[in-house]
Amino acid sequence: MKSSPKRASDAQGKSKRKNINLDLPTARQMLPYVRSIVTDVVQTASRLTELSPEQAVLEDSRRSLNWSNRQRRYHVQDEIQRAQANLLLAVSELDALGVKLADENNGAVEFPTRINGRPAAFSWQLGEDALRFWRYTGEELRRPIPVDWHSGGTVSRYRSEP
Repeated sequence: MKSSPKRASDAQGKSKRKNINLDLPTARQMLPYVRSIVTDVVQTASRLTELSPEQAVLEDSRRSLNWSNRQRRYHVQDEIQRAQANLLLAVSELDALGVKLADENNGAVEFPTRINGRPAAFSWQLGEDALRFWRYTGEELRRPIPVDWHSGGTVSRYRSEP
């Protein structure tokens, strides 16, 4: 008799992790912490972008490098590895909060929710002072959060399903 392997997901290969839906007040309360993480993500992604061409040049000429350039090559490799580890850690912090990183270069994130019974997200990106936009999942259009969502109620009170 053959035994089947144990899996961390269900038979269809889907994760058993529960979908998180955040209401507007909760997402707004999370924003300062998320802003801090996203700032780190953007700075780290920028640093990786700066180091990549240097690493390519050093790697291409690795056999003919003098000692100081060899040291630099090792230093760049170490710095890239640390930056990649930091980036993975920051993304996992966002994931643990239920927040999705939409664009690491611009610092765009999405706070998942449901609006009119459809999957949606509150949308924020680095440089914006507050959470002011939302969009349906799969759409590019960022829509302004309606005024009635701001006035003491939550989105679920007006348009979202629990």
